[in-house]
Amino acid sequence: MTAEREDTAPSALAEPVRRVGGLWIGLFGAAWLGIWMAQLTPVQLLLPLQVEEQLGAASWTENVVAFGVISAIAGVFALIAFPITGALSDRTTSRFGRRRPWIAGGALLFAVALFALGFQSEMVGIGVWWTLAIVGFCVLSAALTAAISDQVPVGQRGFVSSWISAPQAIGLILGVLLATTLFTGQFLGYSAVAVLLVVLVAPFCLWMPDARLRRAERPPFTMKALIEGMWVSPTAHPDFGWTLLSRILVNIGNALGTTLLLYFLMFGLNDANAEDDLLVLIVIYTIFVVVASIVAGALSDRLARRRVFVLVASVLQALAALLLAFVPELTVTMVAAALLGLGYGCFLSVDQALATQVLPDPASRGKDLGIMNIATAVPQAMAPLLGAAIVSWLGGFPGLFLLSALFGFAGAFAVSRVRSVR
Repeated sequence: MTAEREDTAPSALAEPVRRVGGLWIGLFGAAWLGIWMAQLTPVQLLLPLQVEEQLGAASWTENVVAFGVISAIAGVFALIAFPITGALSDRTTSRFGRRRPWIAGGALLFAVALFALGFQSEMVGIGVWWTLAIVGFCVLSAALTAAISDQVPVGQRGFVSSWISAPQAIGLILGVLLATTLFTGQFLGYSAVAVLLVVLVAPFCLWMPDARLRRAERPPFTMKALIEGMWVSPTAHPDFGWTLLSRILVNIGNALGTTLLLYFLMFGLNDANAEDDLLVLIVIYTIFVVVASIVAGALSDRLARRRVFVLVASVLQALAALLLAFVPELTVTMVAAALLGLGYGCFLSVDQALATQVLPDPASRGKDLGIMNIATAVPQAMAPLLGAAIVSWLGGFPGLFLLSALFGFAGAFAVSRVRSVR
């Protein structure tokens, strides 16, 4: 691109005003379906089985702790990768655009690491390659979520954000079904989700518009500027701080309430059909997540309101956790799964839209959303280890679910403090 053409091109930092079409949204949703299958299938099935095979006849707590240590190590790297790669994508002046190179690179790293995981038979190898997979996931998702702020107008962000959350629920079920029916076994399971990741992300990466950042618009590209940019003052930008805090609290609560659900059925309810009943709970949860995310996202756009949706979603998740704590019965657990899905589906779509409206600076969208993404990924990574410790310390599952409820209520309070977005 010549200097003259670069000067007349639309600024990459401009606030988007043109609505994105159905093709853009469809490819965006397909990309997230591939991402969630690749991330959640290992977390829910492949990794626990791989760890259990290495530990042999260890108790369930030892298995969970080992899996939790691996997840926690990966979570530490996610804590760094999300904002750093987001900040680097903000400064990318490639002729292919700011986000596209990072989407492609993240997807490739993620897929290669998953493929390598299929060959691992030692705990160290499992830990190393899962950490690399999570780094690829962070690079990819940081750039992809920034595309919302770059290209989607405010009045459409709730509905578009629902196409992050709805594929999450569908990807979990689809990935587990594929890994337990068509692509059984460690190698085939990892290979299948790696291939599907690339196949589903590639069309969006190749065909989406991605404005080129002018060199004159690029934020300072020094190590000092990158490090200083990681801090967003909650005093100068209180709504960003309250939104981030609410996201951290709600996601910790959700992770504590869902990560050990299989063990709750097995050892908390003494359910002889725990695995079959878990599938039923996942289906219930999935239906409500998908419906709530799409409906709530679109409705929040129509009403031009975000905060009240996020507040109600947080409370619903807390109520679901209270049911699990005080009425430990299978039927009630199914009701709790519905409430949890309803609340989390609403939260995922509307909170993502809310987050895009409290960003401090258009030049640092990728970095700031990367910081926001930490609040989603890290609690999920830490939950197995933290949950097992809580169950052990508090003598059972009721204490775990009570803490989950407290985090949900605290998240509702935090989002109620946001002032600049209705």
